[in-house]
Amino acid sequence: MHESHESTACGLTSIQALGNLLAAKGLLTSTANLPADPVAVCGAACDSRAVQPGHLFVCKGAHFDVRYLQAALEAGACGYLCDTTLAQRLADEAPSVPALITSDVRSAMALVSAEAWGHPDQRMHVAGITGTKGKTTVAYFVRSILDRGKPGSRAASIGTLETYDGVERFASRNTTPEAPDLWRHLANAANSGLDMVMEVSSQGLKYQRVEGLAYDVAAFLNIGVDHVSPIEHPTFDDYLSSKIKIFSNARVALLNAQLDPAHAEQIEQAASACAQTLHFLACEKAGQDAPKAEFLATNIRAQNGGMSFVAHTPQWSAPVQIALSGDFNVENAIAAIAIAQTMGCTQKEIVRGLATASVPGRMDVIRGADDHLTAIVDYAHNGMSVRQVLSSVRASYPTHRIIAVFGATGGKGAERRFEMPPAAAPYADHLIFTEDDAGPEPVERICAQMAEATPKGTAHEIVLDRTQAITHAVAMAKSGESPCVVCVLGKGSETRQLRADGPVPMTPDTELVRALLGAQSLTPNKTEGAADGI
Repeated sequence: MHESHESTACGLTSIQALGNLLAAKGLLTSTANLPADPVAVCGAACDSRAVQPGHLFVCKGAHFDVRYLQAALEAGACGYLCDTTLAQRLADEAPSVPALITSDVRSAMALVSAEAWGHPDQRMHVAGITGTKGKTTVAYFVRSILDRGKPGSRAASIGTLETYDGVERFASRNTTPEAPDLWRHLANAANSGLDMVMEVSSQGLKYQRVEGLAYDVAAFLNIGVDHVSPIEHPTFDDYLSSKIKIFSNARVALLNAQLDPAHAEQIEQAASACAQTLHFLACEKAGQDAPKAEFLATNIRAQNGGMSFVAHTPQWSAPVQIALSGDFNVENAIAAIAIAQTMGCTQKEIVRGLATASVPGRMDVIRGADDHLTAIVDYAHNGMSVRQVLSSVRASYPTHRIIAVFGATGGKGAERRFEMPPAAAPYADHLIFTEDDAGPEPVERICAQMAEATPKGTAHEIVLDRTQAITHAVAMAKSGESPCVVCVLGKGSETRQLRADGPVPMTPDTELVRALLGAQSLTPNKTEGAADGI
């Protein structure tokens, strides 16, 4: 934890002081309508609906609508920040309003947001987690551990599924929010006496959403090809270079000891900017040939629908149990142990927290009335995660037929539709391609491309409607003579399907599968002790 900082209050800073800060960083192009007396600032927002009196409003985007500025001013904004391309248009719209004009609105937005919200990261522990897969699971594990440390309270979290900061609670729109929203959540959490566990996306790192945020520990779980598209990362190098920015302002770097050798040196070099670098590893037993790691999981076993293992840290060794199945979740758990211990958690808190941890939509095991049919719902949505989940299912159910239902996103992550079918084919007996946030693209085209990418000899079909696809898979499983596992991948407990005209409601995969099987999950739906909806 960092040194104590004065509590956030209106008047903690001023527009004039923020202008001086930007000028010192070479980001201030000009100002407008700044009076002689300080104009107090007590926060920042880039969404006019989030503006409170005394906030600085950030105007950004090539298609920014001046009506948003008017709404922000009506809500009490004391001034605005914009880049040079918007300056004249906004000056014409609000000729007497104090304004800061910058050459780089993203960097400027991050700097002024941290200052306007009073640098709450200096009053709390903050853990940042990045990686191609596993971020959400590790974050939920860490949050459950932290909750054991403060009875009656809970850790704050920002991530793919949800945002909770002690004041606000809602389904997340972005894994890593824009800087003004991020710093508001940090301020809410710090003022509520909570620590923050946050997933950090490559987009959040690339576009400076977390610039200046001080992490107690920054965890790098893994790296694989994902999010490479014209609207995300144009190349894998851009994706990786964005990911490793997480180490630029962290005290401790935590790395997977088994990173892809092709990229390990670059990641280790970036991590060397931190005061300390630690490593985690999950393996059957430690030996001379195993990579060196300060945090180690050994004696890994499947047990009671979950996993058991022995955790070894620099301070202690102890048996640990988790409710999620799969060796890869042991890797997630040992990463969470390393993060939690770095944040000051005890052995007792860690072991208890992991034993009661669950992740909505992650390896949710659902069984029918007999052993003939089992369903597993998981968020796996790229080649790496699909391979991990299905290989684990095949190992756990070696004599069962496996049917996998999944789709691929449209408008981004285009590589997924070509990587997921080959990743699934070695482990599944039948593949069903369906809708999964097709967005601006025709779902028919995405599914056709997935069919084309399917290895020859792999049974597959296309059922465009997701509900019908899952229903069809369960009917196939019930009608077959041999025991079957239906794996429904990609959406988990999500309640919306993204289409060209926007999001539409959908029945979550978990609820639909339970209804079709007339059963309940073997995996808990939420962490013990968590507030409803969190």
